[in-house]
Amino acid sequence: MSKHIGLFWLKEDFRIKKNLALLEATKNHDYVVAFYLYKKKKFENQEAQRWWIVQSLKDFKDKLNNYNINLEVINIENYSTFFNSLIKKKNFSLYWNKTYEPSYLKFDNYLSQNLKIKKIHFKICKGNILNEVDEIKKSDGTPFKVFTPFWRNSEKFYMEKIPSKEKNISKCKDKTSFFGSNSNQNQIFPKKKWYKKFEKYWVPGEEQAIKELKKFISHKIENYSDGRNFPGIQGTSKLSPFIKHGQIHVETIWEECLKIKKKNTEKFLAEIGWREFNHSLINHFPYMLKSNYSKKFDKFPWEKSSKHLTAWKKGITGYPIVDAGMRELYSTGWMHNRVRMIVGSFLVKHLLIDWKEGEKHFRNCLLDYNEANNVAGWQWVAGCGADAAPYFRIFNPILQGEKFDKSGEYVKKWVPELKNLPSKFIHKPWEINDEKILKLGKDYPFPIVIHEKARLKALNAFQKI
Repeated sequence: MSKHIGLFWLKEDFRIKKNLALLEATKNHDYVVAFYLYKKKKFENQEAQRWWIVQSLKDFKDKLNNYNINLEVINIENYSTFFNSLIKKKNFSLYWNKTYEPSYLKFDNYLSQNLKIKKIHFKICKGNILNEVDEIKKSDGTPFKVFTPFWRNSEKFYMEKIPSKEKNISKCKDKTSFFGSNSNQNQIFPKKKWYKKFEKYWVPGEEQAIKELKKFISHKIENYSDGRNFPGIQGTSKLSPFIKHGQIHVETIWEECLKIKKKNTEKFLAEIGWREFNHSLINHFPYMLKSNYSKKFDKFPWEKSSKHLTAWKKGITGYPIVDAGMRELYSTGWMHNRVRMIVGSFLVKHLLIDWKEGEKHFRNCLLDYNEANNVAGWQWVAGCGADAAPYFRIFNPILQGEKFDKSGEYVKKWVPELKNLPSKFIHKPWEINDEKILKLGKDYPFPIVIHEKARLKALNAFQKI
């Protein structure tokens, strides 16, 4: 008699701890096979993340070996074709964790209906989130549109239902295969080699995620409220790529923070809250994934300038804090959160370029790209998102630099051509007027727009809506 196999569909769950679908599979089956579906088209515009995924697959394959679980990587054209073929097979049950993007949740419904028709056992488990996206609503049953009341209700709801003691996954009887497919993981790598730089800054994996969390809680969380604003110091957790790829569950972060009695844990956990809020938004208002959450922005007079857009992407705008951020992004696959707001504001308000262009570039370059956070974040900066008050706020890149990178440490690291500038001029190099130190237009570009004029132009654009 052939053995009945538990299939675990690996998506964004590269972890052993708090992996409910993997737990269910090993609890119910002596033989378990994990499989990862690589859909090339999905990742064509997410190049940076392809590097992280390859590293994560290697790391997770080794982990699963310890439990006698084989991990198979399968190249596919689309999910429907793959699963329609899969459900023709026999002697398997299917387990997976939810991914909280509308397209994935919609496919969950489609797949579960087909599995029911074929009488194939399956289980869909809670994914990497504190509360399910439809659990937190106002008293009238409508979704929250403002963060503070949303998070207040979310915390209360989660505290009242904190899961009981965590169970560990079981070791299977022996390793087995199911698909007979051994994809070359190197095919996932982008053709351009710029991702090679990432190896200097990141070690993807579950152990590293836990290590980074504990290091942050021990040494940085007390100063988080202020420290998170200064890109020149390591004041943030840098956990976002690990959270995105499920190498750490947000429940684990919550638990570890509550174990300690240090100030600013609530401020840090509120960042988890924003992630929850953003997932709630895109599922209750899915149209915002492609268009403005605030419909009045549909009439906003965006401008198209490939010259300005290219200068912004390459970090040659002539505004040091903006250029430092864009170069950090390209070199590391990550950007400091304060600087994300500055570069975002500069694109949409100084250059009047549609936020969708910025969202697309971040999607391609960020290791922590997450559909909910990226779209909601860009719309918040642009002023067309939820809770984006005041929507007409325009970040001054000079003052932001002087306030949050006073001595210019951050700028000098990522814009080395300015390293000899006195601090007085580091955020406005056009004022130095000394060609022995800096030849503007040759060593470093002139500003592509003048702040005061760009600000007035943006305010006039806001008047039109």
